[in-house]
Amino acid sequence: MPEVPSSERPDDRAPAPRSPRRPRYSGKNPRRFEEKYKEHQPERYAETVAKVRASGKTPAGQHVPVMLAEVIGVLEPRAGDRAVDCTLGYGGHAEALLRAVQPGGCLLGLDQDPAEIAKTEARLRARGFSEDSLRVRRTNFAALFQTLNEVGWGDGADVILADLGVSSMQLDNPARGFSHKHDGPLDMRMNPQRSVSARELLQKLSADRLASLLEENADETRAALLAKALAGRDFDGTLALTAAVKKVLPLRLSEEETGSTMSRVFQALRIAVNDEFSALDSFLRELPRCLRGGGRVAVLTFHSGEDRRVKKAFEAAALAGHFASISDEVRRPTAGEIRSNPRAAPAKLRWAVRA
Repeated sequence: MPEVPSSERPDDRAPAPRSPRRPRYSGKNPRRFEEKYKEHQPERYAETVAKVRASGKTPAGQHVPVMLAEVIGVLEPRAGDRAVDCTLGYGGHAEALLRAVQPGGCLLGLDQDPAEIAKTEARLRARGFSEDSLRVRRTNFAALFQTLNEVGWGDGADVILADLGVSSMQLDNPARGFSHKHDGPLDMRMNPQRSVSARELLQKLSADRLASLLEENADETRAALLAKALAGRDFDGTLALTAAVKKVLPLRLSEEETGSTMSRVFQALRIAVNDEFSALDSFLRELPRCLRGGGRVAVLTFHSGEDRRVKKAFEAAALAGHFASISDEVRRPTAGEIRSNPRAAPAKLRWAVRA
């Protein structure tokens, strides 16, 4: 038998193929949103996620439900109920409602964000919630009454929750452009397939119109000054806008005051880009006929413009006889919750019961 040349013999000592390495990041801990791989995989790295939450921070790509116990307490969901979460988000409130209405109940989850709604539905399905107990629709809550009819709930739901504002997943992801703290495109669209971006909006606005938006959407006291410097300009990213705002602010302002102004500017633009107040007004107008008799609704707001609208709408509906009772005062998060989740600090909870 001819001898096999040594160059063609199999090498028993050949190293095994290596698994691909995780991309390295500078420093001891990951700083960029994309690098926080453990926080993006909570099921696999539960200990790391728990440490992040214990430090009073929100893990990357996640959202901690605000005033969860208080929301469940005022809504009083029961087995067999029809429940609606108008802003599905990460699904924290939704999962609690889903479990409360079992057996026999069903939750309808709405969200206009195509990226986040797909992730949340997959997460909830993986936890055992089938189409019989969970229905998900990608739509703005302004279309709630129409959506109820489409799923066969034309006579209304027993429980409705609307958690307003922006989610942590949107706020923390630089690619969405919601925060002045991260460098990213100046976008701010909750549904990137609709409307115009914040960058495009700023280019179109006059100084007078922008000043009005800053006042109406964020109670900004320096609206005229800021509008004159920002309106009609093209900012290629969030940090470019941030730099322009800093440039016109008085030097005597503290870092905290400057940061608060930044937050108000971004809030005002986000509300305008997503037409949030019009959507909220439509939702509140249709709300009474979206509830069954004795049904309950809870709304979480995060700034005065939202809360004023909810308060006035609830009072008007009660005066018209549509609501049997409404909350006399807002409920706020406890000091303990604010310590563990600082983003809960501005939250206000109002509720109403259908006549």
